[in-house]
Order: sequence, then C-alpha cells, then structure tokens
Amino acid sequence: MGTKAIDPQSIRNVTIIGDPNETACVAHRLHRDSGDRGTIRWPADQAEYTIRITELSSRTPNAELERSIRVADGLIAVVNAATRRDPRLETVLRIADDHQVARLCLINGLDQPGADFDRWMHTIADIHGATPLALHVPLGVGAEFQDIIDLFPMWADSTEIPAEQLHRRIRRRTRIGDVVPILCDAPGNAPLLDAIVRYLPSPMDVCQPEHALDY
Repeated sequence: MGTKAIDPQSIRNVTIIGDPNETACVAHRLHRDSGDRGTIRWPADQAEYTIRITELSSRTPNAELERSIRVADGLIAVVNAATRRDPRLETVLRIADDHQVARLCLINGLDQPGADFDRWMHTIADIHGATPLALHVPLGVGAEFQDIIDLFPMWADSTEIPAEQLHRRIRRRTRIGDVVPILCDAPGNAPLLDAIVRYLPSPMDVCQPEHALDY
C-alpha cells in the first residue's frame, strides 16, 4: 500500500521553548497518547492535522537560539506564572518578534505560591509589539486556584461572528505578529492541540525563505 499524501496546509511544525524541565513536561504530555514520539495526528474542525513537535531550551546560547527561532514555523513559549521575571524567555519573545515568528504562550504553575497571571500578561505586552490575547483566564491563582475559564465560547455567544470565522481572524493576526494567544495549562491535551492547529501557521504560510518545507 502506498503512503497517504499529507496536505501541507494540515502540517504544523511547532517548537516548544522555555525552561527545559517545563518544555519536556509539555512535550511528554502531548506525545503520551499519540504513540509516536515525533508526530501527533490531531482531528479538529472536520480535518486531520499532522503536528511535529521539537523542544528548544531558553538557556541555549543566543546565537543558536536566534537561528533556531528564525527558522521555526511557530513557537509555544512556556511561561511559569510563579516566576517573577525570566530574562531568557523575554529574549525568546523579542527574537520571535524581530523575525515575525508566530507564537502562542502557555502559562503554567498557576497553582504555585506567588503565581501571578496578570503580571505575565503585562510582561508579554511590554517586551514586544504584539498584543496578548487571553483565550483562557485562571479562576484564582496560587492557593486559591480553582479552574481555568475558556473565554472563546463567551466571545462566540456574544457576537454574531461564527466560531470558524473568529478562529480565522485570530490565526491571521497571530501569523502576522499582531497578537499572541495566551493559554493556561489545562488538564488534558485538547485545548493546546486545538490552539496549535487553529492559530499557528502551516509551512505554506511561512514567508521566510530559510524555512524548509519538509513534508
């Protein structure tokens, strides 16, 4: 039997970047149920997507860090809400902004002492030109953390714009660097995988000539 052709528009090559312990936890969780360390198949919005995950430590030397970010299709920056400041992660976001690389931010550690969701929203807004777009917000933080609230259904209920059209608008603005979608690290993989396929670009969407279309 021949190999099934993959539509390039259904591919997402994603680099998870941050503290290596935290990126490893996120990557392990994403791959845990897929049965394939390198590739995840994810059905969403009446299509099947191929997601390829790589990890990059924010502690990588600056020259290599910049080269890796510059050739990435899309990034997930993992942020610990209990960390008051992370200069290396701030460098990552600045580099991504300089090279117009689409990115999501995944905020974890919301149940840890000292966690502050709003502080990181302001930090993300201050260190680069894109506007943080909160798709999730926590219900309480630290010892008072209870749950994560998904804001998207509220938007869809309060406007006459169909959900698919809202997804397209967020995707376009994420791809051109106007916004950075912010997600809270929720139990289960579905919220993050849905955000990856809906908002991060395919290789065909990436304009930089150094991006290799490896599919």
